[in-house]
Amino acid sequence: MTERSIDQIVSPVPTSDGAGVKIKRAIGTPTLDHLDPFLLLDLFGSEDGADYIAGFPDHPHRGFETVTYMLEGKMRHRDNAGNEGLLGSGGAQWMTAGRGLVHSEMPEQTDGLMKGFQLWVNLPASQKMIAPRYQDINPEEIPVKELDGIGTLKVIAGELFGVIGPVSEIATKPLFIDLDLKPDQEIDIPIAQGKTAFMFIFEGTIHVDGETVETDRLVILEDGDQVSVKAGLNGGRFILLAANPINEPIARYGPFVMNTQEEIYQAFDDFRAGKF
Repeated sequence: MTERSIDQIVSPVPTSDGAGVKIKRAIGTPTLDHLDPFLLLDLFGSEDGADYIAGFPDHPHRGFETVTYMLEGKMRHRDNAGNEGLLGSGGAQWMTAGRGLVHSEMPEQTDGLMKGFQLWVNLPASQKMIAPRYQDINPEEIPVKELDGIGTLKVIAGELFGVIGPVSEIATKPLFIDLDLKPDQEIDIPIAQGKTAFMFIFEGTIHVDGETVETDRLVILEDGDQVSVKAGLNGGRFILLAANPINEPIARYGPFVMNTQEEIYQAFDDFRAGKF
């Protein structure tokens, strides 16, 4: 097996989005514009309702996918085609915007902890104009495996250690896991060679490639067949994502991600014309 070493460790940037929701952005910044096929990674997390209550009112998307993984809290989504659902603690949503829709994501709580991730994943040119679709995943639909005293594994997409995630038919063939390692425990995680891969540590610390990685850090991994991870003295919990790069030009403006500037102009025209 070829070990994946660390390519880069990135600290997220505090910012806000939507109607003023406070977030930490790790991908989609001047430091890390994108990580093909990943376009954006945000962590939101606060016990103060004022930090998130304004939510994400109606806004459009075209040409990519949005992925929401709720660690704690409740968020309701609605779109202009009449689709609606409630994301709760431990649940996930993989939304393929395709040719376009207008949706909102609004908190269903006024106080208490709301914490989770939002990820944007690019679509290849051949799928940018497909019909929108949702994969809403309830917490009980996400398989959980106890790893022989090492830790707890959840698989949202892809397959690991014989556990298959519920998200299906995604162009970039992603692996998306949530792994909570017990103190001082070590594990080798296989990752198919050629896939772009990163980890985001959101509890405790981990050791990778001879480096100690603190909470709220993104670790970009070099290519290889596996990554060896050891938890710190207080354990370590992280998400790991890997997917096939698309290797196509990216034209990006706000909520639209296409291949050319002309396609971005067309997206604005279509949105203004009410074609989403």
